[in-house]
Amino acid sequence: MGVNLKDIAQRAGVSLATVSNVVNGYRPVGERTRQRVQQAIDELGYSPNLGARHLRRGRTGLIALAVPELTNPYFAELAEIAISEAAALGYTLVMENTAADREAELALLDGSRQRIIDGLILSPVRIGREEVLARTAGSPLVLIGEGVYDVPHDHIAIDNVAASHAAIRHLVAIGRRRIAFIGATPGGDRQSAHLRVRGYREALAAAGLPYRPRLVAGTDAFGRLDGMRAMRDLLALGDPPDAVFGYNDLVAIGALRALAEAGHRVPEDVAVVGFDDIEEGRFTAPTLTTIAPDKREIGRLAVRRLVARIEGAEVAGPLTVQTPFRLLRRESTGTPDADHRSPTSPARSIPPVVRPREDDPRDP
Repeated sequence: MGVNLKDIAQRAGVSLATVSNVVNGYRPVGERTRQRVQQAIDELGYSPNLGARHLRRGRTGLIALAVPELTNPYFAELAEIAISEAAALGYTLVMENTAADREAELALLDGSRQRIIDGLILSPVRIGREEVLARTAGSPLVLIGEGVYDVPHDHIAIDNVAASHAAIRHLVAIGRRRIAFIGATPGGDRQSAHLRVRGYREALAAAGLPYRPRLVAGTDAFGRLDGMRAMRDLLALGDPPDAVFGYNDLVAIGALRALAEAGHRVPEDVAVVGFDDIEEGRFTAPTLTTIAPDKREIGRLAVRRLVARIEGAEVAGPLTVQTPFRLLRRESTGTPDADHRSPTSPARSIPPVVRPREDDPRDP
């Protein structure tokens, strides 16, 4: 037979209620008593039945992460982090793919497309503030990305405008003057593509460079093929760019392909910067300079805030946190150099729970 709480109580010489409080974290227990109970747990090899625990509390132990594109490496890497964090907190994370579809996002918001879950982490693309405010589902919600602002839910993001500034300043610093942007899309002024274009334009102005609408290439999506096609169009101009800033790494990788096919050298003829720091960018030829959001911090904070809401912890909020980012200089803009960290952006409602991340030893 398996070990139960009564066995632990007998071994530790405490009441069953005390063991329950330690195992479930219901209320504070004296440190010496807690250590005695924990020692009994370790000696007896007790493993809690998390499913039964969640059911006793009226929960399923499931949380969902909904992203617009499961095949995008950025979201795959973020999901891996979130799954690990959820497991550490005793929850199972399930994935939802909205395919950047408005109706799918709305269905998740109102609960009609949700599984039986205790809470939702959503990366919205097609919905905005009004749709979130009209949400009818009662389970906790945490937003990631730049889809909406000023709503009564926790929101974990990076400062897209500041990140774009960093990318353009770098390109200007290496002598580039005809800098293109690939990945502009029509839409609200609070969507990430719009914010990155805004940062691009502001950085050009700050550098005393003119804004050239012809150098802003729109795309229907944000994949490698979209970047390749847009780069081909830019190269067909009478005065093609000497640098390109891609909406994301996939777009930038597509641009690298188009440049190689056309016989242009990177970075000698055209420098390229991406956004997201996906693993693939470390293995392109040349390796890709990129804006690196702190994915680990985004995933960790999103899961922890959601679980805190689910379990009724006393947490301030709703909270908006802008997590750090880094500019990683690689071969597509010249000789790789030390990375440049962004300042930590302040959170609203309470101080940000963010910390600088150590340099990644895998980075070239």
